[in-house]
Amino acid sequence: MGSDKDILAIIPARGGSKGIPRKNIKHLAGKPLIAYTIEHALKSERIDRVVVSTDDPEIASVSSSYGAEVVWRPEAISGDMVSSESALLHVLEHLSQKESYEPELIVFLQCTAPLINTQDITGTINAILETGADTALAVTNFHYFLWQEDKNGDATGINHDKNIRLLRQQRSPQYLEAGAVYVMCCKGFKKNKHRFFGRTVMHVIPRERCFEIDDMVDFQIAQILVSDREKHLRIQKLPEVIGAVVFDFDGVFTDNKVIVFENGSEAVICNRSDGLGLSLLKNIGFPLLVLSSEKNSVVQKRCNKLGIECINSAEDKVSILLQWLNKHNIAPATVVFIANDINDIECMKVIGCPIAVSDAHPSIRSVAQIVLEMSGGEGAVREVVDLILKKVGKGT
Repeated sequence: MGSDKDILAIIPARGGSKGIPRKNIKHLAGKPLIAYTIEHALKSERIDRVVVSTDDPEIASVSSSYGAEVVWRPEAISGDMVSSESALLHVLEHLSQKESYEPELIVFLQCTAPLINTQDITGTINAILETGADTALAVTNFHYFLWQEDKNGDATGINHDKNIRLLRQQRSPQYLEAGAVYVMCCKGFKKNKHRFFGRTVMHVIPRERCFEIDDMVDFQIAQILVSDREKHLRIQKLPEVIGAVVFDFDGVFTDNKVIVFENGSEAVICNRSDGLGLSLLKNIGFPLLVLSSEKNSVVQKRCNKLGIECINSAEDKVSILLQWLNKHNIAPATVVFIANDINDIECMKVIGCPIAVSDAHPSIRSVAQIVLEMSGGEGAVREVVDLILKKVGKGT
């Protein structure tokens, strides 16, 4: 347990969304939107359980695959005009009836703020724990002038006197609600049925992480911001010294589909940009290997064309991988390994930097240090190449 208090995180995520259809599971920088909130909540040492409240089977499936528990929300509290508090109260009632579970603190998380991170969530929890307050919320510094129109149509200042233009340094600090993280004492919340009651404290987060998605323009901006952040984090997770780069073939070089002709022969589709990227790695001198259990000769032929060493028809992949590394005097801790399915789990456990393509099996994603933005056959190999080139100072 993360603290001496039992802390439950609840993420409301209904299926209906008019501004952006299927918003909660729409892919943002390679992952469903809700996945960012789930992952950051699960990483918080303060949170004991993470529950998604939803009325939608697809949201439930995605949430479960990323490690959250799911509580089904009844239709009566799934409409546009129903408050988030209703969903929170329903989860509490459900867990109380089914498990006699009563948390001491509730962390209400909005999944429409993907730039919020674990530090922001934990910081807001700490704010209530350290002060003994009843409620807490994440905010960011606010320095703008707000205006409104009065009944005569005249513009008047809301947070300032329009006749006195104070400098920022002269004004009292003001804060903008992040709309992402709220923490409440459970007993008080059940009594008041509102996220704010009693004494409320704030946890200030950096302005660059305060961004809510309400419409498609917001989503497009978030796509750029999240992609840039995730790319930076992926680069940081690569080994400082990279000894070799090893790839599975099906589902990494390809989209995991196969074309079967009448005579029984098979063909796959590969991405040309992957080949160009690999040539850049070869020129730098990185040892490259394709390790595949596939028996189809197309694997060897594709690798021959790319000029990459290939071991296919590999049944005991982890033993073969370790033998190859030993032969070339390469430390497993320096190896980057890219995979997509369960037959590579053991290989991913013995090397330094396991990487999963974005559409990899959940079990592969769970052991990966890096989950790519691109899926297999759609530029995943090139994405890895670009990350490595950036890491070694050769990328743009």
